[in-house]
Amino acid sequence: MDVQRTGSVVRPPSPMDSLEKQLSCPICLDMFTKPVVILPCQHNLCRSCASDLYDSRNPYRFSGGVFRCPTCRFEVVLDRHGVHGLQRNLLVENIIDLYKQQQEGSGGTESTLKPKESKEPMCQEHEDEKINIYCSTCQVPTCSMCKVFGQHKDCEVSPLASVYQVQKGELSNAIDTLVAGNGRLQALLNQMEDACRAVQDNAQSAKQGLAERFDLLYAVLEERKTVLLEQIGKEQDEKVAALRALAQRYGERLQTSSELTDTAVRALEQGGAAQFLLASKGLIMQTKDAAKGSLGEERPEPGFEKMDHFTLSTEHVESVLAKMDFGTFDDDEFEVLMDLEME
Repeated sequence: MDVQRTGSVVRPPSPMDSLEKQLSCPICLDMFTKPVVILPCQHNLCRSCASDLYDSRNPYRFSGGVFRCPTCRFEVVLDRHGVHGLQRNLLVENIIDLYKQQQEGSGGTESTLKPKESKEPMCQEHEDEKINIYCSTCQVPTCSMCKVFGQHKDCEVSPLASVYQVQKGELSNAIDTLVAGNGRLQALLNQMEDACRAVQDNAQSAKQGLAERFDLLYAVLEERKTVLLEQIGKEQDEKVAALRALAQRYGERLQTSSELTDTAVRALEQGGAAQFLLASKGLIMQTKDAAKGSLGEERPEPGFEKMDHFTLSTEHVESVLAKMDFGTFDDDEFEVLMDLEME
């Protein structure tokens, strides 16, 4: 069994020494300095020591980096936050605070090594007697006078030091169990945090995928809108061109008819019968032919100017889009959307 020597006193390692060893940083070998960070392998380091180790392994880093756990050599991968992205182990920090408070309350050393400066507890029944034995029957510390003359005279007693070592060992074992259990809780907490990050990442991917699908629908609708507008514009141009051609022919005939009218009117205004008759026959024929021609001019069909056949029915598509949801379409809805994309 390992022993510790202090002056002339030889004693076995105490449970508090074992606890102090468990609370020591494997890099600086001193008790952990807050903040304490927990690695993915569940070992702990002072954040400052982890930062020094990280900097020594990644001198030219710009974002992220790696280093190995000094205890188990597990490779720790860090993000752009460096060691500040590691989870703090608040449990270990709380245990360190409790340990330091207990050490300060006990003077920092055991009574076999150095007399305590604080006043030793005295018996309440015998105020001049120090508490120096332990009543195993009642499970309370007491004094010798209580055993000889007092309420514990019929009880079983034990040396205070032996009970002290036993119960200190029990408390140390309980702390070890608690630390192990809390380590598992810490691991579960880390798993929950990882799951939260996974949910956030997956949700972001789903949102991006949804946005891309809607962008595709927008593109299909915009492309189809362009095609249909081109059809309307084409027919518009054709009809306007046909009407303008007819108008030009009407204009030319109107000009010819106006000139003929002027000639006929001037003939009527001439005074001589002979001179009038020389030109009247031809003018009469030309005037009649022109009048007949104006009655038989080509004209647009009734309703030629209407564009009602370009009315677009979108009710079926609107109904499908209004019911669009995650999952699969039924066959009718799928065919409607496929027709929209392929037309």
